[in-house]
Amino acid sequence: METRSITTKVPMVPRMSENPVELVPELAEVSAALFKATGNGSVPRSTISLVQLRAGQLVGSTYLTVLHTGLLRKAGASEEQISSVVSWRDSPYFTGPERAALALVEAVLQPSADGERVSDDLYAQAAEHYEAKALATVMLAIGQVNCFIPLALIAKPVPGRSFTDPWK
Repeated sequence: METRSITTKVPMVPRMSENPVELVPELAEVSAALFKATGNGSVPRSTISLVQLRAGQLVGSTYLTVLHTGLLRKAGASEEQISSVVSWRDSPYFTGPERAALALVEAVLQPSADGERVSDDLYAQAAEHYEAKALATVMLAIGQVNCFIPLALIAKPVPGRSFTDPWK
């Protein structure tokens, strides 16, 4: 496979022309169940979108980054907060619970020089901000986006198109 030059325009068509939900209809049920589970009210949807935006940034998915940026805008997040997700550690726009959730998604998705990705210390810090159900919900939100990362990176749906129709 040839590497694309950095100056080559990226096409506005998906790599995979067939919609994975049409090929594997059970995916719609999985997606709906994960959305319902993460929407249980224990963690604000905006925090879940922050986590999923950061995941998209970490894995280099334009589709996920555009999707979750749009969801955050619709939820009323400030442009300053959205723009500084990539540098959240030194940004004043995040609450303690949001910082804990962002730290968890980074720990899960990035290798650790110390071996264990999610240290006992990080878990304890997150648990200071979230009761058990909310912490489990943050974990599910990370799992939810991780479920769709292969689709985003391999099939390459078109960024910015309708959430339900990025395959055309």
